Amino acid sequence: MSSDTLHGTTILAVRHRGGLALAGDGQVTLGQTIVKHKARKIQRLHGGAVLAGFAGSTADSMALIHKFEARLEEFRGNLQRAAVELAKEWRTDRVLRRLEAFLVVADRESTFLLSGAGDVIAPDDGLVAVGSGGPYALAAARALVRHADLDAAAVAREAMKIASEICIYTNDVVEVETL
Repeated sequence: MSSDTLHGTTILAVRHRGGLALAGDGQVTLGQTIVKHKARKIQRLHGGAVLAGFAGSTADSMALIHKFEARLEEFRGNLQRAAVELAKEWRTDRVLRRLEAFLVVADRESTFLLSGAGDVIAPDDGLVAVGSGGPYALAAARALVRHADLDAAAVAREAMKIASEICIYTNDVVEVETL
């Protein structure tokens, strides 16, 4: 995946103190131009029990979210099974494997990062981030979890704010969904 497909997106999942927050910034860029400030990059799936966020090409990401939602229904909300099956299909299907995106999916028990390489990664520390501002948001979230008295949603919000102050492809219009 080229780094250009990740510009304009930061997605951060924070599992902390029994809560889960999935955050996404609102900025969309085309090349070096900001074309949208308030994009929604987080969706609730499976009756609101699953959160999904995407980084990468919007059309590719939306196609993958729809496929993932179908897998969730097929496996009756079993997040891990749906994630593994989507990753396998994504990696092996001639058309899907050309899609350039990352998905972060989570429910009350699990969080996974999915990629077209067949990756289904569950973070060790309950934190995962993707996109151009992902490394900054992840570093900020780790520091906040260790040193601040905040719940998952507050950690996600503050970490995204910090990422927006560093990454030119991430803005401070942050959407946070919680479970």
